Amino acid sequence: MDIHRCRFVPYPPSAINALAFSHPSSLATSSKGPPTLRLAIGRANGDIEIWNLLRGAWHQESIFRGGKDRSIEGLVWTQDPEEQDKNGFNCPGKLRIFSIGYSDSVTEWDLSTGRPLRHTSGNYGELWCMAAQPRQPFTKRKHTDGVNGTTVEDLHHQSIAVGCADGSIVLMSTADGDLKFQRTLTRPPKRKARILSTAWQNKHTLVTGHADSTIRVFDTRNGNQIRSMTLGAGPQGGPKEILVWSVKCMVDGTIVSGDSTGTVSFWDAKHYSRLQRITSHKADILELAVSEDGESVFSGGMDRRTTLYRRSPGSKLGEKQRWAEIAHQRFHSHDVKAMATFETKSISILASGGLDTTPIIVPIREFGREHHRTLSSLPQQPPLRSAPKKSLLVSWWDREVSLWRISKSLEIPLADDDFKDTPQPPSRQLVAKVLLKGEESITSADIVEDGSLLAISSLSEVKLFHLKPKADNTIRLRKIDLDNGVAVTGAKMIRFSPDSKWLLVVASNNIIRLLRITKADDPKKSPQILPQCVNLRRLPRKGAKPKNLHGSLGAYDRSISCVAFSADSRILAVSDLSGHLDTFLLEGHEDLTQDSFVPKPKNEDRSSSSSSSSSSDESDPEHNPTLIYAQHWRRNPTAHLLPSLSSAPLILSFRPTRRQASLAKGSVPLHPTRHNPHPHSHDLPSGEDRLLMLTAKHQIYEFNVLAGRISDWSRRNPTSTLPKDFREIRDRAMGCIWDLGASPTSSRERIWLYGSGWLWMFDLGQDIPAQPVTSDANTDDEEVSDKEVSRLRKRKREKRQGILRMIAEDDGDGLGGHGHDRDTGAGSRVPPHELQTGIGRKMRKTTGAEGKDAQLFEVDRRYDAFSDDQEHMQGESSALMSLRRGRGGLPTNGNESSADDKPRAYWGTYKYRPILGIVPIGGGSDHESDVVVGSDGDVPEERGIEVALVERPMFDIDLPGRYYGDQEWAEKKDAGVELRK
Repeated sequence: MDIHRCRFVPYPPSAINALAFSHPSSLATSSKGPPTLRLAIGRANGDIEIWNLLRGAWHQESIFRGGKDRSIEGLVWTQDPEEQDKNGFNCPGKLRIFSIGYSDSVTEWDLSTGRPLRHTSGNYGELWCMAAQPRQPFTKRKHTDGVNGTTVEDLHHQSIAVGCADGSIVLMSTADGDLKFQRTLTRPPKRKARILSTAWQNKHTLVTGHADSTIRVFDTRNGNQIRSMTLGAGPQGGPKEILVWSVKCMVDGTIVSGDSTGTVSFWDAKHYSRLQRITSHKADILELAVSEDGESVFSGGMDRRTTLYRRSPGSKLGEKQRWAEIAHQRFHSHDVKAMATFETKSISILASGGLDTTPIIVPIREFGREHHRTLSSLPQQPPLRSAPKKSLLVSWWDREVSLWRISKSLEIPLADDDFKDTPQPPSRQLVAKVLLKGEESITSADIVEDGSLLAISSLSEVKLFHLKPKADNTIRLRKIDLDNGVAVTGAKMIRFSPDSKWLLVVASNNIIRLLRITKADDPKKSPQILPQCVNLRRLPRKGAKPKNLHGSLGAYDRSISCVAFSADSRILAVSDLSGHLDTFLLEGHEDLTQDSFVPKPKNEDRSSSSSSSSSSDESDPEHNPTLIYAQHWRRNPTAHLLPSLSSAPLILSFRPTRRQASLAKGSVPLHPTRHNPHPHSHDLPSGEDRLLMLTAKHQIYEFNVLAGRISDWSRRNPTSTLPKDFREIRDRAMGCIWDLGASPTSSRERIWLYGSGWLWMFDLGQDIPAQPVTSDANTDDEEVSDKEVSRLRKRKREKRQGILRMIAEDDGDGLGGHGHDRDTGAGSRVPPHELQTGIGRKMRKTTGAEGKDAQLFEVDRRYDAFSDDQEHMQGESSALMSLRRGRGGLPTNGNESSADDKPRAYWGTYKYRPILGIVPIGGGSDHESDVVVGSDGDVPEERGIEVALVERPMFDIDLPGRYYGDQEWAEKKDAGVELRK
């Protein structure tokens, strides 16, 4: 595979301004959070990212796109009370998300569509901060209505407190699934003081931090101010007023504040007096976070520090506990603006973000014993597409689309002297640029393989362009009108079929539409889109019902995340966030002699009495298919046989074919008759139907879609056979590239998987070599006998089930082998030899009075009680895998070629980072130039596919100036900052 490393593609990530977890922390929960747990990240460009913790895998599920001059400055989640369905059963309350940003409006977002659901504004200033009321147990209260004397039931709904720039505090009500103005707690005084931060101390007490060196406490039931606490005057030589950028409340009611002097203050919960203050930052403290048990506090600010404070007992008997700065570290390279925590018995993490655009996950309880984790600032779905036949690269961000032409590698190698005299063409050229009008950001774009059509979509519109080359090697774009209503409804995802005859449009409400593209006979004319569109319906499915305490995400799990066409464009696969897969087939053969659109009449034998379902059947393509050139789309009859996956698919891709299949023999056009004026064939696709899927847990599966079963390769190569280095990768996969040999006799069937910091190759033309196992397992080159397999199977049922459950949990996390399930949701554990010096790291165990045979044990080490059983299970898995493959011993390392020069089964590298995306720009199985003359001039060699690998390193991103401390001379010099004498 020939790689073009590209760093010229514009994609500037946006700063992180807000972070919020969907659920409050609960130390009574033993698992790694409820299944509906999500992290919302608000950015300065108006985007909201939804991340699934996935037991530590951290999968970016979706992005709610912003728009022009929009920003997210605050995020909160709420949960509605439980409701009863029509059968009288309790249903979990719905989770809802709200945001503010540089306006006087509070916006609620629809999780299922990713669009704003409602806005609420009023006669008050800009909104600077917001906080949701603490969640209470959902109990019904009966009280008497004072108006008519009737008894009504009252459910507790969370209110939202909003702080304004004019000093007023506004309460919003979320009752009845709406967002309404409730009341104003305080009116702005004559001396207006902005409210910079707010937090709830309890259900009815609100704490606010102001820009006039004060912290105020209010009773939300009557609006009275309980107390006003002052921080005094500002530092000498600086501003007179101290800005209280952040306030937080602990579980015992203690108030913590961080201000512009770099000071963290602790306030008594009852008397509201300052207990202690610690000046630990050299600049403003912008955000605070507290642990659930109230024993840890984190602060972040402009000096890039993340500081940890912990409560320490008094040194003398009866002395009160004091807070102390334990450690500080610079996880970020710029200002730290947002923090959020989530804790259970198994997970304990702090999420932070700022101007460096990168989310950081820091362990709380295991701080110093576990590594922190850096999440990618780039989107999970790469904003890149390509036209390999024309070497065109398409990239987009915000409202701008750029088209680049990448020069291919030379066909014939030149000598060094030839390079000196031969002028080299430019490696890239910007051939076109499109700037969309309006305010909505681009959600998706695509280009056909021959580079003649370009489609761009936002949530408000879909645009289609015809691309024609110009004399100066640039491209002219001509807009194609869409008359079927799709142009004004918008879309969140669009894709062209490989044969350029179909355009797939996925609307924000997850409705699937297919548009037929017809090319004109005159090459000077633009292609046309038929006004009729085909609507496809997915199978109705019921997901696992969440617990009432966990809340419900509604139809969010059914949001479409991945789509894929087969190589012959006759099979369409669609997957959603819940792991369900839907497939559709194009039935019949194309006949251009028939009408372009023929609605098939309804079946006359259906009973007309079912009036309730008649309206839905009329638009159902299964009962009333739409014939377009004697073809129609239908649901795969074996779709129900395909299993549902345990996590959302990240990659969905059909195996390509080396040569496009021609029309099958005997499939001649059908002639109309008097009884059948519009005949069409009912033949199903017969081409390549193997669909490869990689889930968010990094499990690889391959299905034969037409047969509705798992493929032979996937059956012989389960996820447990993948290399350990690949299974231990924490960054999720972003895409794939196929590399097949052009020759029909070639055995090369490589797939290249990539993430933001890694690139791996797997050859699907051969089985993955077995991984090394312990000595108890069968690793000889002899074939495994049935007696050996029976012996391995005859283990105690209880122990076997326990081990299988343990391996399933470890393997299901997608974080690699045994031991990764023990971390607390951030990075891996720090090796013992890398731990910093500290008290209580190890203890000595002695036997007898003389203390002989002393043993040194690590205090924090967790010993494995199932290591022996795991070895036996590995041996059993290896034996069954060998029998399934029909042979005995296998090489133990597929990263190295064997003695007979057998191609590698897999290979990986981490030299490219961070990767925005990889797209093909030439070569491949459809190009004649794949077979070239070798270096000896006689032996033909196969050239792999040619791709463009786009990198977006942080040092190429323009960031605002940052704060430098007095001791950072080297960093100042590297940044070009003038040093003071």
